[in-house]
Amino acid sequence: MLSPKESEVLNYLVKGMCNKAIAEKLCIEIDTVKAHVTSIMKKFGVTNRTEAAYFAIKNKIVII
Repeated sequence: MLSPKESEVLNYLVKGMCNKAIAEKLCIEIDTVKAHVTSIMKKFGVTNRTEAAYFAIKNKIVII
């Protein structure tokens, strides 16, 4: 369902990290992080990053 990079971004998103911090952690551009977050939200059918994190936890896509 998610690409490997989207999964990495999602793991940090669930931890509450901002786009800048995720970009620094993964050594990618902030715009790339934003694109991954947008793609994740589209695939999950949600409208914001909080809903994406909730969806991932609820559906055991990410285990915290």
